[in-house]
Amino acid sequence: MEPRFDLTTDTPDAYKAIYALEVIARKAVGDDVLYDMVKLRASIINGCSFCVDMHSTDLGKLGQDVRRIVAVAAWRESAFFTPAERAAFALVDEVTRLGEHGVTDEVWDEAVAQHGLAGATDLVVAIATINVWNRLAVTAHAPTPPLAASAAA
Repeated sequence: MEPRFDLTTDTPDAYKAIYALEVIARKAVGDDVLYDMVKLRASIINGCSFCVDMHSTDLGKLGQDVRRIVAVAAWRESAFFTPAERAAFALVDEVTRLGEHGVTDEVWDEAVAQHGLAGATDLVVAIATINVWNRLAVTAHAPTPPLAASAAA
């Protein structure tokens, strides 16, 4: 699949603005593992290969076990996640798949119970940010870096 455009060169002002929001959101959440797990979960839902690759790789660099990384795709059935992570994933699912009924009170109340009002709000900003990145990368056909020769064999 050939890339359609490169956000960094074809619309650099938009890239810089979204990246600035990215920096703010990461700092606000304050937990790099949770932040990248949230980004990975949204990227899985949105089918963004580029972002799934990036955030799973980042989680590995942060020392996360590959089983936890892979289990983000099936978090509801996995015992690998804390109540706070589970609340964040439920919020990701509802914000990313935002339908006519929005985010349920049950999911919002659990996110606030686990992360506080400011923390839940920061997570929503992080989720919104990754959804922007996902939509741009999927539309652009952003290329996923190739596997190392030994991994591809």
